[in-house]
Amino acid sequence: MIKFLRKFSINLILLGIFFFTGCKKENSQSGSTEEQEKQASIASAEADTEAENIFDSFFDDAMGANNDVGVSGSGIFYGRIDTLTPVLRCFTVTVQHPNNTPFPVRVIVDFGTTGCTGPDGRMRTGKIITDYTARLIVPGAVATTTFEGFYIDSLKVEGIHKVTNTSEPNANPAILRRYKAQVINGKLTRPNRNFAEWNSTKVFLQIDGLATPDFPRDDAFKIDGFASGRAKRGNLIVRWESNITEALLRRFTCRHIVKGKIRTVRAGLGTQSSWVALLDFGNGTCDNLAVVTINGVSYQITLP
Repeated sequence: MIKFLRKFSINLILLGIFFFTGCKKENSQSGSTEEQEKQASIASAEADTEAENIFDSFFDDAMGANNDVGVSGSGIFYGRIDTLTPVLRCFTVTVQHPNNTPFPVRVIVDFGTTGCTGPDGRMRTGKIITDYTARLIVPGAVATTTFEGFYIDSLKVEGIHKVTNTSEPNANPAILRRYKAQVINGKLTRPNRNFAEWNSTKVFLQIDGLATPDFPRDDAFKIDGFASGRAKRGNLIVRWESNITEALLRRFTCRHIVKGKIRTVRAGLGTQSSWVALLDFGNGTCDNLAVVTINGVSYQITLP
């Protein structure tokens, strides 16, 4: 039962509740107060949610470059050819074929140094570089994304994002399409040197849009998996682990997860600890709201 409901924005959480009285170290368990445990739980859930939101978007980007390497028009490529939205064309795309064959192929998306506003309203600078072994809708195809001086707003993004089509080799793509998405040594760094490090393994099972492989706007995925991370905020460092307890629902028509639950626990806590964060993304409505419940108390948060 929800005792009270407070609205927090992600930015307010970052500014305030990450800082512990006494600047506790990550491995200091003894003497923790109830308020400190609550703050650590919220910090872990917030950092995991932000990483989930940022790195999941690269799945959409890798899929959406064009019909040669994926499907045309998802992620940052949505609306790119729409003459009514010229702002979406402020980045350049370079396609390289190192062996003069269709694959492997490298796609470089360059947002420049002055910034480019995407369809999600966020400013991007730098480069996203994705190497494809085959078209991503083909079983066994792999797309590996790296970053060069890449920022979303003021957030520096580093690491490797890897998508593998794990569908059965002879599966009918109109019946089954499945992907494994991995984040390897992901890192999000802010100008004040606060950061979040993240590793993740997820399975994306396509549940809608299978009959229209060249039209991504009706695609939807169920997501299962797990992650772990470490966040620094001032003198505080928090480690956590997370598991999807109710499959997430992701639609290409919405830039946020619309349904599902993630359980996040700070590393080192016992399995019976009440200081566990359960993040609930809602009932399927496309919005930027979610509810995190910690020790029986719920807080409404705004997704970035």
